[in-house]
Amino acid sequence: MKRRTLLALAASTVLLAACGQSTTNDADSNATDNAASGGSDMLQRINDGGTINVGTEGTYPPFTYHDESGKLTGYDVEVTRAVADKLGVEVEFKETQWDAMLAGLDSKRFDMVANQVSLTTPERQAKYDLAQPYSWSGAVVLAPTDDNRYGSWDSLKGLRSAQSLSSNYGELAERYQAEIVPVDGMAQAIQLVKQDRADFTMNDNLAVLDYLKKFPDSGLEIKLVAPADEQRGSGLVLLKGNDAVVTKLNEAMSELHADGTLTKLSEEFFGADISQQK
Repeated sequence: MKRRTLLALAASTVLLAACGQSTTNDADSNATDNAASGGSDMLQRINDGGTINVGTEGTYPPFTYHDESGKLTGYDVEVTRAVADKLGVEVEFKETQWDAMLAGLDSKRFDMVANQVSLTTPERQAKYDLAQPYSWSGAVVLAPTDDNRYGSWDSLKGLRSAQSLSSNYGELAERYQAEIVPVDGMAQAIQLVKQDRADFTMNDNLAVLDYLKKFPDSGLEIKLVAPADEQRGSGLVLLKGNDAVVTKLNEAMSELHADGTLTKLSEEFFGADISQQK
């Protein structure tokens, strides 16, 4: 009698364990299926020549903004349109504020984001995928055209740099032992350099190129560019789990590099090729 009771208990335990394992496996399987379904939906639309939804600001020139006629344009916008053409799909832009950009991606309000996004933090890298970058940027030194003292980054030592004290560029100028001339922002920094109250200013390459394109007769030019390993790339950003889509985006971007489209768009909006890591 005692032996039968023990056997019954053992059988019950095995049965419960099997049921528990089955439930866990089913849950894991469902999660995998759901992830695959989320990825395959976008892939299916691309394969069928459907529509992809892309989040962007629309208020961030020259990357994404409305021209005088009200048309949405900008470097990121036109690159995305070129990618869509390569894929044979339609693209619908959904404008949103920067603070809500990634939240909109999280909630699947749109499929991807085109807004100079780079995955610079471990948190972003764990959550999102970055397709092949279409723009590269880093710190540059802007100084008068006729000033030839900028042979290397070490030559900044002892020179006056107009910088915001709290900015990364101010910290970088201090690292090279430049004398900081405090300013409130880039516009004031440029004015001090032009007035010879500072020798140079340091800022983001794309911001400086945008300024030089708007003011080609400023008498200023880029003297130094951050090395390639210190530059960051920006591109289309998607939630993880869409590997096949990322592959298609990368293939399209490679074609746009090869046929000169990215170079042409770069020069149109910046007067220089920002699509290559230099």
